[in-house]
Order: sequence, then structure tokens, then C-alpha cells
Amino acid sequence: MSSDVVRPSLVEHARSSQSNSRTGSRRGSIDPAALMPMHKVPQVSGVGDFNVVFVGAGNIMFGSDEGPWNHSFRFEHKLGPRLKVVAIIDPAVDRAKATLQKKCETFVRSAYQNTKVFRTLDEFVAGMTPNDAPRAFVVGSPPMFRGTTQPRRDVELQILKHFPGVALFVEKPVATGPREEIAESYKVAEAIQQSGSICSVGYMLRYLRAVQMMKQIIEENNLTVMATIARYATAYEAISKLDWWDKSKSAGPIIEQGTHFCDLSRYFGGDVDISSISAHSLEWDEPAGKLSKMNVDESLIPEQNRISRVTSATWKYENGAVGSFVHLTALQGHDYSCELEVFADGYQLKLVNPYVQPVLYVRRPGSDAQETHTFSDDDPFFSEVSVFIDNIEDIEENPDTAQILSSFEDGVKTYQLTWAIREAGERSRAERLAKKKD
Repeated sequence: MSSDVVRPSLVEHARSSQSNSRTGSRRGSIDPAALMPMHKVPQVSGVGDFNVVFVGAGNIMFGSDEGPWNHSFRFEHKLGPRLKVVAIIDPAVDRAKATLQKKCETFVRSAYQNTKVFRTLDEFVAGMTPNDAPRAFVVGSPPMFRGTTQPRRDVELQILKHFPGVALFVEKPVATGPREEIAESYKVAEAIQQSGSICSVGYMLRYLRAVQMMKQIIEENNLTVMATIARYATAYEAISKLDWWDKSKSAGPIIEQGTHFCDLSRYFGGDVDISSISAHSLEWDEPAGKLSKMNVDESLIPEQNRISRVTSATWKYENGAVGSFVHLTALQGHDYSCELEVFADGYQLKLVNPYVQPVLYVRRPGSDAQETHTFSDDDPFFSEVSVFIDNIEDIEENPDTAQILSSFEDGVKTYQLTWAIREAGERSRAERLAKKKD
């Protein structure tokens, strides 16, 4: 069936989706008690199939041994037999078909038995039927291929064009192109906002129960954040992908990896005064930057593209508070070491090990002791998917439906912060080298 015949039904469907997208009056936080483990959350009780399109058939969408990410797994558990993945869009067609075959051999076969694989979004639009009209797109393609206004790197805008009002879930970072393209990402954010489409960006750490408990303490005590202090130490020994070590390919670890902690910093501190950012870096060619257990041949990467070993940055938030972030490519073994501290008058909130087993330490006024809060069975990946679907299904705009915690515009602001940190570190290095020449 031609796309000209299909589009009227898509527009009609989009209008119904737009009626579900007005959530601006809700709080930018969630009661941590409402974020339950996946096995305790009832499946959505709506009626009829819930059509989804996956853009990208890689690890973030279907999982791997490298980490807990696996969006398909969370959608399957949230929607149960209602889930129908009508299409997987990925230029690596053979890989997508192999992944699809594995899904069809499991108990979730009903979600994938009629799934079609397409190389591009245009192919999907041309080949779909009215019954394939999606309620949501999950965009997990590599960030260098999205988040801009340029052809073949503008998947969000193309989705808005063909499927106005249909919900979007977009992975982070929103893009990894040159810094000059940040303005384009803001244009994408504006287009999404003007469309009225529900959109969530995958900064899953915002959905941790520990993080929401921190928000709850701040809100209940009417606190103003004074400072955020973040640290992210990578266990580099297991990172054998050469592109990760090449900032011309990956954009560097601040943008590609540290983005989560820059985002959490912004979540508590607010918008950053970009002009205030200062940073210093430890580089590969300095004595302290020599790494003994690299599993890649860094000589294959041009010297100017090799990543920093340490970047230390500070900034001012627009409300006057101070932020800092240190990213280190320093640890061996497997486990990373990550912490975030938030200070307010009389309070210290310290989040430790958020990726594996979050622990929150709280010091309150009137005591030098620290409370210790642990959070078992927490799955922020599922929580963000659950909240996203609940917003799509929220026909009556139930005020108890949790608000999506990261919009596309929010994601662009975090992206801009990470680029500014990288650039500040590069400027600092250039100044040091210039002084040595003098």
C-alpha cells in the first residue's frame, strides 16, 4: 500500500496521541515509593495492541553482556502481550533479522512474529499499512546519526514529519556531532515541543529511587542547592573498542560517558552558566597519563584525537550555586567508581555506586551522623520506560501519573554542558603547550 494512502490514518492517530501529551503541570520529580521493581509493577491495563517501532538493533535496544541496558526487555515486561513491535529500522539488516529470530524463539514471540525489518525510516513509511501505525518510536541508533537537522542525521524530525504527535523515546546523548551542531539540536528540541509529542530522553539515573529520595528531601525541606560535586572513574581495562579511545569517533568520554553525571548535576543544580566553565585535563602524553593495561593499540589513533585520562571541571549555575565534575580513565578491573554529592544549608546528600547498587548517605542539621539508605531491586531503565508508557496511556491526564523527567531540550542542555567541558579542557592544554614553547 502506498504511503499516500497510509498518512491520513497516521494523522488521525497523532491527534489522539497529542491529547495525551499535556503534562506540564506535574512535578519534575517522582515519589520514590512509586518506583517499584519491575516484577512488582502490573502490566498496562489498556485495551488493544500497543505498536512500537525500534530505530536501531544494537546493544541499547536488545542488550549485551556489557551492561544492563536492554529497552526491548523493559517494553516487553511493561506491556506484556499488548506489545507489537511493528518494525525494526537499522541499515544492518542481517543483524536485525538475526536478533528478531532469537526473539521469536522465546515466550515474547507474539510481540515480534509480524515484525518487519527496514533499512531506513522512509522504507518503513512506504511499506507500512494502517494496522502498523505506531504509538511510539524508540530511537536507539548511534548518536552521531541523530539529533541534527541534516539529512540522514535528522531521524527525530523525520518521525515528526511522517508521524505527527506520536511519542518518542530517544537515547542519550542526544547527538555526538561537532560542537557547531548544538544549535541544530536545539532546533530539534523546539520542533518536538511545538509538535506536542510526548518525548523522553534516556537519562535513566534520574529515575533511581535514591535520586528521587534526594529530590524529596530537597523539596520537603524547601532547600536551595549550594553545590554539586560529581566523580566518574572508568575501569578502562575492559574497553577494547578502538573508537571509544578516539574522540573524533566517540566525541570523548566526557560527552559519551560522563554525560549521565553532568545530567544529574544539572538535575539538582539547574541550568549552567556555560561561560563560567573552567577545566583542566591530564593527557596521554604526560607522565601521569601513561596507562599500563590498555587493550587497544592507541598508536592507530592520531595524536590529536586521543582521549584525556582525567578531566576536572568547575562551573557556576545560573542561580549562583557551584558545580564540579571529575572524569577519570584510571581504574582497572571491571567495576567503575561513581559518586555525586549535593550540598544545601545543613544537608549533605551523597549518592554512591548508582549503576550497580545505589547507596545514599544523608547528613541532616542537628547531627554529625550519616543515615545510610540502600535500594534493592531498583531498575531505573524500567522506571523510565514505565513512566514513558504511562504518559502515552494517560488519556484522562491523571495528576498521579509521574512526569517524564528528561525532555529533549533538557538532553540538549546536558549535551551542551559536556561539550563545553571538553572544550575548556582542550583550551587549557593548548595554553600549557603554548607556554612551554615560549
